[in-house]
Amino acid sequence: MLSYIWLGMVAVSFVCALCGNHMEQLSKAVLDGADKAVELVISMAGVMSLWTGIMKIADRGGLTAIISKLLSPILSKLMPDYDSDSAAMKAVSANITANILGLGNAATPFGIAAMKEMQKTNKNVSSPNNSMIIFVIINTASIQLIPTTIAALRQAAGSTMPYSILPYIWITSVLTLISGIVIAKLFNVSST
Repeated sequence: MLSYIWLGMVAVSFVCALCGNHMEQLSKAVLDGADKAVELVISMAGVMSLWTGIMKIADRGGLTAIISKLLSPILSKLMPDYDSDSAAMKAVSANITANILGLGNAATPFGIAAMKEMQKTNKNVSSPNNSMIIFVIINTASIQLIPTTIAALRQAAGSTMPYSILPYIWITSVLTLISGIVIAKLFNVSST
């Protein structure tokens, strides 16, 4: 679906430039955009590499396991459809821990594995159960200690203090997470 939206935007831009005799401006904008995209990726690579390396060291040092153990009692209350020692809950813990540590790339496979494991025991395979919905909310809120991508984008845009937004991101993420969980629990949308 998204590819159709992009294709539509490109087609409309092309038609408007053609009709308004602005093909030169369109060509310049396309080339400038490509240049800026390459510059952005290069400038972000350093910051992302640094923090990914630091987080990998923290993971190998056992920080992931500690956070996972701390999360276990909370997760078992939020997702009562699964035992705390089940494969689904282990994948959920790994996903949330990776997100907390800012390892978004590492979190994705754990999230997919968690949903696959949760679906195996879902009584209604055509719709998610409440625990699956809660997991999606937690994953979407994505509370991170160090949101490296946003900081890297701010630095690439010229910010002299790219990490100054950390408290605001933490507050917003926590409030979003709490709101989402409360709403999901109030509506209890699952039929299981």
